[in-house]
Amino acid sequence: MKKSIISIISIVSILISSFSVNAAEVPRESTPCKATNEAIVVVESLIGDILTEVQNGLGYADARAKSNRIFFDAFLKGQTNGYSYGELVDIANCAIWQYRDMYLRPDFYKYNIEKVRVIITPVIEDYKSGKITYAEAEFNARNKIYQSVKPDFNPDVEYMKDPIYRDIPSVDNSLFILARKLILESK
Repeated sequence: MKKSIISIISIVSILISSFSVNAAEVPRESTPCKATNEAIVVVESLIGDILTEVQNGLGYADARAKSNRIFFDAFLKGQTNGYSYGELVDIANCAIWQYRDMYLRPDFYKYNIEKVRVIITPVIEDYKSGKITYAEAEFNARNKIYQSVKPDFNPDVEYMKDPIYRDIPSVDNSLFILARKLILESK
């Protein structure tokens, strides 16, 4: 009996170790504006496993604590390809936040992707045809989302005001992430 249990455990451990685990990628729509592809790849190589854990339920604070420790150690050992601790942590924190939000609110993402697509379709078409740059597309998509909530929102007026007096509608930031995702996928 004891030998059969040990045999079963041995077989299971061999099978488990033979499967490769794919670490999660940093969602490009969550990255800070100035993040380079190389920096994103460095983040993925260092904390891809943590991102997978977040997709499976690891909490935001726990994931940040784990990733911060990894980045700090990598920075001290010179394993960050010249990127600073702060640059890599910013990319990681945005990815962790998005994956955690997607874990907690999967229905939000599922039901709002088409809503956002309808709102920003003219922006996507302009971007696909080369009439506007990515930065312009992102800015225009943001304004279209604001105008979907408050039709009289005028960015030329509101953005020129002192920040205290701006009348910008309250919108869930995840809608902007969905817009960025759709813009990036359109090219």
